[in-house]
Amino acid sequence: MQITNQSGDQHEVLTSEKGTGNKYLLPFILITSLFFLWGMAHNLDSILIPHLKKACELNNRQSTLIDTAVFFAYFIMAIPAGMLIKRFGYKNSIITGLLVFATGAFLFVPAANTRTYELFLFALFVIGCGLTILETSANPYAAILGPAESSSKRLNLAASFNGLAAMVAPIVGSLFILSGKTHTPEQMAAMPDATKAAYLLEEASAVKLPYIILGSVLVLVAILFYFMHLPSMKPQHTEVEVKPGFFSVLKFSHLSWAVVAQFFYVGAQVCITSFFIRIAQQGAGLDEKTAGYYLGIYGFLFMTGRFIGTFFLKFVKDYVLLSIYCVISIFLCLVAIYGTGIYVIYALGGIGFFMSIMFPTIFSLGLVGLKSNTETGSSWLVMSIVGGAILPYGMGTLIDMKHDDIQSGYIIPLLCFVIILYFGVFGHKVKNVVS
Repeated sequence: MQITNQSGDQHEVLTSEKGTGNKYLLPFILITSLFFLWGMAHNLDSILIPHLKKACELNNRQSTLIDTAVFFAYFIMAIPAGMLIKRFGYKNSIITGLLVFATGAFLFVPAANTRTYELFLFALFVIGCGLTILETSANPYAAILGPAESSSKRLNLAASFNGLAAMVAPIVGSLFILSGKTHTPEQMAAMPDATKAAYLLEEASAVKLPYIILGSVLVLVAILFYFMHLPSMKPQHTEVEVKPGFFSVLKFSHLSWAVVAQFFYVGAQVCITSFFIRIAQQGAGLDEKTAGYYLGIYGFLFMTGRFIGTFFLKFVKDYVLLSIYCVISIFLCLVAIYGTGIYVIYALGGIGFFMSIMFPTIFSLGLVGLKSNTETGSSWLVMSIVGGAILPYGMGTLIDMKHDDIQSGYIIPLLCFVIILYFGVFGHKVKNVVS
């Protein structure tokens, strides 16, 4: 069986035959491991933000540059990653992505040794470049690694391990990175210079072992991919269809609104997780480590919400469920802003649950009726994740303006959900499609 692009372009295809499912099992396991690994990288950022804020003596706005470094890399590398796959194929691109990812992880060592925040940011940008190559390679490869009729099932199964990482990474980070030691500005000012320098260096050095282990695992996986025989994707030469312009596809209003909604969705998700530990400390009175463990529970609820939401979508229209979940998320944001005690944590956990279906739902609604414009529309929706680089910086700036009032900053994700709600109620409607 050959799987080809609907438009009939020159396209790499996977030839599979009946009864060959077993030969795809090990490659699929390796591909699935990539989803878990980049999930670990993303969800460790939520630990790094409060940790490096302390270790490098940053304000809230500066600490969010961690998100900016990673997500801006996605924006910059999205097109080059596609060119890399076209030139060198999926296997070589995956290996390249793993090695670039590992290089960024190993750069945490000199960054920690010198306690240089700019070097941490460069390391995270390199990690983001590696993640972009991996995601651009692994998502389509997982979809076509076997019979076409089960491609969606394979992709969702692989993506579930990304959700698993959302639960595991905060727990690992809390155990090995967060020290649980916090000092007020007055206490820091009263410390002798030598004691303060030793304390800050110790805090910065806590990231070295986890990222050395992560980088080593990535190199090992890259070696496995090098020696693993992956089902080949061979070019099929057919007449090439002329593609629509990159910007002209935005004439489809539902796609334009989907790009806007996805920008604000990714921004909201990153804002919520980036300041989760700080708001748990400030709003619920938890210590740093306990807050980190609760972030792991948030990840579990996010993963659970994806499975339950997928079940509900069998009975409820996708745009209806998206709208309902937005309304609930807006209410929960209000609880996070104005609530006190453990209810703040409950609200954040609930937001994680109800956010879980938003990304894939917005993505699929944006591509309705695009036909030959689908690939270009997909590129816009992927690039819109740059919201994760911009909105957390705005949230950090607002929190600094409010004299470190973390809860007040959650007005940013609240406004994001209002915009997504508009998309769910009105913006998703298809007004012009390809005939």
